[in-house]
Amino acid sequence: MKKIFKSLIVFACSTPLYVGAQTPATGTYHYNAYGQLVSDAPVAAQVVTVGQRQVGVSTILGATVVPYREVTLAAEMPGRVEFIAGREGDRFNQGEILVAVDAEELLARREQAVANMNNAMLALRNSQMQYGREWWAPESRNINRMPGMGLPSLFDQFFTRNLGSGMGYGNPWMERYTDLYSSGTQMGQARGQYIAAMSQLREIDARLRDTRTLSPFNGIIIQKMVEAGDTVQPGQPLLKYADLADLQLSVEVPSRLIKVVQEGMVVPALLDYNNQYIDVRLAQIFPMGNTQRHTITVKFDLPVGTAAWPGTYAEVMLPDNSASNESLIEIPTSAVVERGSLPIVYVVKGDRQELRLVRLGASYAKGKVTVLAGLKAGDQVLVNPPPGVKSDWLKKPSATQP
Repeated sequence: MKKIFKSLIVFACSTPLYVGAQTPATGTYHYNAYGQLVSDAPVAAQVVTVGQRQVGVSTILGATVVPYREVTLAAEMPGRVEFIAGREGDRFNQGEILVAVDAEELLARREQAVANMNNAMLALRNSQMQYGREWWAPESRNINRMPGMGLPSLFDQFFTRNLGSGMGYGNPWMERYTDLYSSGTQMGQARGQYIAAMSQLREIDARLRDTRTLSPFNGIIIQKMVEAGDTVQPGQPLLKYADLADLQLSVEVPSRLIKVVQEGMVVPALLDYNNQYIDVRLAQIFPMGNTQRHTITVKFDLPVGTAAWPGTYAEVMLPDNSASNESLIEIPTSAVVERGSLPIVYVVKGDRQELRLVRLGASYAKGKVTVLAGLKAGDQVLVNPPPGVKSDWLKKPSATQP
């Protein structure tokens, strides 16, 4: 019993005494939004002096997350919608059918056009044969065209035709040329009818293609405006289709700030979707301003793979050269303890510390955050405060303490 009592005394004497603390400051402790401990990975607590950062004055502008490409697909032919490929959120590859309109009337007209083309082709072949016969066997020299038979017909071929031509009655060469020209004209007309029939067939095929709305690029349906069975007219919107692989921020910039922006510049932005600060690159400045708002539309590219939701709100910080630079208090983010909605820090004064409510600003460097109110330059704050730390803690933790 005495040995056990002595062991307890030795253990108590070897343990450091912390007044007002629940646990010793042997490491960092991470809290959630409700001030509850979520991790106790050992990182030594330390005291740092509050510094200042010289920053230029920025103007915060509201922005909207938009797709890089977005189109509204409209009907090109009248009819009844008989097929819709999917619903909002479904993804499709380029060239897939999204909407199909009834095409029974066009199919019937196409069969008629095919029949007309076949008839025109037969007429063209017949005219070509007639022209070839006139070239090799002229109709003007056909003995069947002369009266008589046998010896009288032969007499007419050798004597009557040549004698009449010499006396100015008829011209065999002119008759042959006229017959040849007539056959060529008939062949040209048949060729024109065949080309017209082919053109009519291609026109119907083009209209048949217009009854099918294809995806112009890889993307998803973001809004449907018709359903299967609806009757549509040319120009009526069918659905909205967008490519969400690449996203942008659309900002309406006042004319006084447009002179400080240029394509390729990188500025910070805050996404409301996940409350995340990211750097965005200016991609496009529209050549004409908005006549109603008197602003100029500017688009910024989001980094590839950014978790964002199209249509959500965002903020973009643009430099304002019309105002001078300002000094902001900056502290490590590990010095801030989030308990509920009130961020706090512990200010060390001598051998004790004070709890301070602070108002946080923007973050301009990794692991740093600016303080708008609650601290001043030269204050000493506790970084990585242990759980259970309170004001008036009589022993200041050391960075070398195990």
